[in-house]
Amino acid sequence: MYLCYIDESGVPEIGQGTSHFVLVGLSIEAWDWKRQDREVSEIKRKYGLANAEVHTGWMTRRYLEQERIPDFDKLAWNDRRIQVKAARDAHLLKIAATRGPREAQPLRKTYRKSEAYTHLTLSERSAFLKELADLIGGWGNTRLFSESIDKTSFGTTPPLIPPREEAFTHVVNRFERYLVDVGGQHNVGLLAHDHDETSADRLTQLMRQFHASGTMWNRITRIIETPFFVDSRLTVGVQLADLCAYAIRRYCENGETDLFNRIYPRAHRVAGHVVGLRHYVKGRQCSCIICSNH
Repeated sequence: MYLCYIDESGVPEIGQGTSHFVLVGLSIEAWDWKRQDREVSEIKRKYGLANAEVHTGWMTRRYLEQERIPDFDKLAWNDRRIQVKAARDAHLLKIAATRGPREAQPLRKTYRKSEAYTHLTLSERSAFLKELADLIGGWGNTRLFSESIDKTSFGTTPPLIPPREEAFTHVVNRFERYLVDVGGQHNVGLLAHDHDETSADRLTQLMRQFHASGTMWNRITRIIETPFFVDSRLTVGVQLADLCAYAIRRYCENGETDLFNRIYPRAHRVAGHVVGLRHYVKGRQCSCIICSNH
């Protein structure tokens, strides 16, 4: 049994937000799940994040409140939390007083996203993510499947197949192909997808379609059921897929290699060629390592 945790990075809509949309499937062998979960938990405890969700995009941001607190890096973790909370509460009160309570709501939600990480400096959060990426990169039986779509390739005209559906189709197809290549009639796979109310129904329908008639390239015989949509706050595997999706998107968009190089060894390969990852760029040459090795 193989578990494939799926998460995304970037915005799938054309002309909005990020230039790329990335969907990642992180496959592990089910019998190794407990050991790998324990290894992740040890790193999380080391950084005071035992019960926190790892959301890479929020962890890599600057928290300006920290930078305004004198000698912040010398404070104990609890003191850091207290001072950041005090600074944020004061800022929210100021906005509510000058602009009205409604104006403070979006910022309040933003603060909640990073609340679990305020005891760590930016460099400490970066070190934490690197340790996790190194851990993933060292799991020899783990495989990465990813579709990275350069949305600027389409200009202002939406493609016939929406990016999220296109990416999901490719990840499912590559995971299925991997299960077949691994061999053994009892090797099957299960998809665990980060829950998203806007896409869960459509992806479930799409998977049922794949079971009935296959994808463009393969019949689906090894992946059982439709995706199980799980809460990323409670599922470590999805949090790791989130890290991988972020790392791949930042590499494709900006050439950032720090996290990407750590996870890239786990990209599924056949005969030395990377077949698990693809970087879709329409009508132009791309010299990135994904395109070069694909």
